Amino acid sequence: MGDFRRSVHFTSSFDGVRLAYAICGRGHPLVCVPTWISHVEHDWESPVMRHLVVEMASRHRLLSYDCRGVGMSERDVTDMSLDAWVHDLEAVVDATGLERFALWGISGAPAVAIAYAVRHPERVSHLVLCGGFCRGRLRRNAPAAAEKARVMLDLIGQGWGAEEPAFRQVFTSLMVPGGTAEQWRWFTEKMRMATSPQTAQRMLRLWQEIDVCDLARQVRCAALVLHARHDAIVPYEEGKLMASLIPGAEFVTLDSANHVILENEPAWPQLRAELRRFLPAPDLTEDADPILGFDDLTRREREVLELIAQGLGNDAIARRLAISPKTLRNHITSIFGKLAAPTRAQAIVRAREVGFGHAVQ
Repeated sequence: MGDFRRSVHFTSSFDGVRLAYAICGRGHPLVCVPTWISHVEHDWESPVMRHLVVEMASRHRLLSYDCRGVGMSERDVTDMSLDAWVHDLEAVVDATGLERFALWGISGAPAVAIAYAVRHPERVSHLVLCGGFCRGRLRRNAPAAAEKARVMLDLIGQGWGAEEPAFRQVFTSLMVPGGTAEQWRWFTEKMRMATSPQTAQRMLRLWQEIDVCDLARQVRCAALVLHARHDAIVPYEEGKLMASLIPGAEFVTLDSANHVILENEPAWPQLRAELRRFLPAPDLTEDADPILGFDDLTRREREVLELIAQGLGNDAIARRLAISPKTLRNHITSIFGKLAAPTRAQAIVRAREVGFGHAVQ
């Protein structure tokens, strides 16, 4: 199904801005359009995002990138606009040689995905838009919208880059109210790691003013719009509006209050099932090397996989190897990624096929 070895590369956008991107997996290409909180290296270790990227890369040729001013891409940029974001997407897909692909976007990214799909209809096969909006806060004619927008901008300027995490914790509580303590800690730190307060303010101003309603009506590819019913960042009604504007779009309600759907909530199996139903399935008939991915395992990962293949549970493996449960989980995530195995059962099958799991216990 896929080669999970991922590599980070750089390319330049139309104005010379350096963009970082990562690509891995096999199957129908899927491009993740980024937001202001992304990092092409750290997202793979994230307790908030890793389940999503592992799922995508296990079934698709996954291309992810950091937009200008964010993550590993160039931080000091002059042009911050919707047009520049679309040009950035053009640059990374051209750099990788992708011809036709699906687009995934969450939060503010769906606006970029829509604009690109209208500009290049021959290249976009599917749109998957989660927790997004076509019109920014200041375009919704909502009471007190201008004051709320101003307050959020002021808070970002004062608290985004501060050592004291109070503001970022408030923002995290809106993004993932159902998160664990570990997920909250990671998200709170990820904000400061991803970009500067000044860039975050510039991006938020742009999103507050954005309006792609007319562009949404021009989309011609298959589209799936998903939205958490109790999303505190982007109102549920904005998701329904997006689906109503895109011709023929499907709309799915996710039973969650989280803006980013987490692995440990009931909405995640629903989101995963919708992705698998809507996007092209992996080509199971394509020739594949049965040992693909095993050469990439570290010595410790091989030890972990041997015990998994023997049928041991996580507690027993952690005790056997004298490592913490968290360290073990990180090893397992890495192993499943390298083997393109989205489930433990599939990892065991693949491991036993090449000789793991037969040692005397």
